[in-house]
Amino acid sequence: MSQPVNENGAFKNLSATAAVSSGPCQLIGFYVNSTSTGTLVLRDGGASGTVLCGTITPAIGFHRYPATIGTSLHATIANTLDVTFFFASGN
Repeated sequence: MSQPVNENGAFKNLSATAAVSSGPCQLIGFYVNSTSTGTLVLRDGGASGTVLCGTITPAIGFHRYPATIGTSLHATIANTLDVTFFFASGN
């Protein structure tokens, strides 16, 4: 019988474009606290790093987004968006 997966880690709340983590991490997901047509683009490697996804227009609530980030996680936020990221440091 398999054991349950333990999905926990650090959190960081953002409402403007910024780094989520300064090093490698495991992204668990993000919770959108509030939005008014806000958009989100996730990148690995800083503001000019590799795009993980196209532009996301998330609804309020939790969004599971399991991903391995090799360098650092950066979030580009446009319009009005208040989002909390959940991630575990390291690979």
